[in-house]
Amino acid sequence: MLKQMSSFLMVLLVATLAHAADKKKPSVGYDNTPKLPSGWRVHDIARPQPTPVAPGIQLGDAPADAIVLFGGTNLDLWRGVKQDNRKKGRYNPEGQVLWKVENGYMQCTPTGDLFTRQSFGDCQLHIEWQSEVPPKGHSQGRGNSGVFLMGMYEIQVLDCYENRTYADGSAGSVYGQTPPMFNACRKPGEWQVYDIVFQSPRFEGGKLVAPAYITVFLNGVLVQHKTEILGPTSHKKLPVVKPHATKLPIKLQDHSNPTRFRNIWIRELDLGGQ
Repeated sequence: MLKQMSSFLMVLLVATLAHAADKKKPSVGYDNTPKLPSGWRVHDIARPQPTPVAPGIQLGDAPADAIVLFGGTNLDLWRGVKQDNRKKGRYNPEGQVLWKVENGYMQCTPTGDLFTRQSFGDCQLHIEWQSEVPPKGHSQGRGNSGVFLMGMYEIQVLDCYENRTYADGSAGSVYGQTPPMFNACRKPGEWQVYDIVFQSPRFEGGKLVAPAYITVFLNGVLVQHKTEILGPTSHKKLPVVKPHATKLPIKLQDHSNPTRFRNIWIRELDLGGQ
């Protein structure tokens, strides 16, 4: 009898402890809280979970869902321009790629711009670049290139370390429109890092209904924060907005400087109206 009672008390104790432990577990959500403007409740138990994405092993490595546009060995995902189209800035599927690839980087040669073979709209872009050392030239003639989202919206690449130029042509600027908030350039010869979030413009019925926006980190420093892009990049002119496709290639500019690029990857996003 005592043995049976002892067993009963043990089971009761285990059940009590388990119940107490359950009560201490934090809730995974609620269905009786106030609603947010989004329509979801505060701590909504039914709200979809974030999509899992495995990050790169080291800072700057491509995450699992990224497209590696240049990993250091070849330019298979890029195309060049025909020489007769170079000054007009048009890409051609048959354009030969003549940029140099060695030691894990590509280097601009005076043979025309490069375009991705794939087209993109909203995206997160990581790209590393290096200007020549020792530096040559000054102002816009020193380490000049550019990263063109959709082939037309330029984030300036320039050696701005102790190199004065016009503000809206500085490294990290939306060229010809918005200067960067800070000059975060490293010395010539050191690798510079851009992390860019781009929201493409929206057109309906041939009219612009939402402009493009861009956020840029240069070497880990925020230099553009959801900056409105006024239109395609122009030199000494105001931008003119015209309807275009929802996805277009990314362009790297040949500005006759031997700028180098490496570790280029992109994540396609759908930023909606955010």
